[in-house]
Amino acid sequence: MAWIVLIISGVLEAVWATALGKSAGFSKIVPTVVFGLGLAASMAGLAYALRTLPIGTGYAVWVGIGAVLTVSYAMIFDGEAFSVVKLLLLAGIVGSVVGLKVLH
Repeated sequence: MAWIVLIISGVLEAVWATALGKSAGFSKIVPTVVFGLGLAASMAGLAYALRTLPIGTGYAVWVGIGAVLTVSYAMIFDGEAFSVVKLLLLAGIVGSVVGLKVLH
């Protein structure tokens, strides 16, 4: 159960990170509310998962999921530059996250 909650929390990290960028310094209400709710839910899930999982593994997986999804969203929907090198680096993060899960 901890792994499922951790994965959902990693997805929510990407939600709040994207909302933070769209909030224009907290001047836009909807992205600001999404940021706050996403941040609270993501942190609560991370805290729950870390009751069972080792902090190093759990945190690395949480950050990795959030980072890959945030960059992917930005490249697909927000016009962030795409490159093969960036794609390979993201694949390296995914591989590392999977490796941490397998080794656990």
